[in-house]
Amino acid sequence: MQEAIDHLKRAFGPAILETSNNLGNETAVVSKEKIVEVVKFLRDTPDLKFNFMMDLAGADYPGRSERFEVIYHFYSLSTKKRIRLKVRVSEENLEIPSIHTLYKAANWFEREAFDMFGIRFQGHPNLKRILMFEEFEGYPLRKDYPVNKRPKIPTPDPLIKV
Repeated sequence: MQEAIDHLKRAFGPAILETSNNLGNETAVVSKEKIVEVVKFLRDTPDLKFNFMMDLAGADYPGRSERFEVIYHFYSLSTKKRIRLKVRVSEENLEIPSIHTLYKAANWFEREAFDMFGIRFQGHPNLKRILMFEEFEGYPLRKDYPVNKRPKIPTPDPLIKV
């Protein structure tokens, strides 16, 4: 199905930076400025109806100028098709617009990407750590995070009754 990619290219032109279709797995690399519009388009276009957000993940590629990627996976319950969107983000400007208003599940996924990679989602209502404790320093899924680093784990004050 090259259909969704064709729709995106027609609707967004230069905002669709790269595309691929390997064994029916469609992928589009999207400019970060257009990600909210592209996701809304995929969800609301009657021929596409990508109404289920399956996943959002971060990835770290230290050798690239745009070191990080945010990867989205969507599924259409009616057409039984999938699509993957990728947005590349540089370490110097590690922010991307949030899509939490389009898919409620994005709220938790975006928090996880923030917690593990340090990617900030503009407009997110509660962007704080979700897996690590608040005082944790660094982002453990970055490739340059020290493997042997052992953070000091906070312990409750024994004089405070819970």
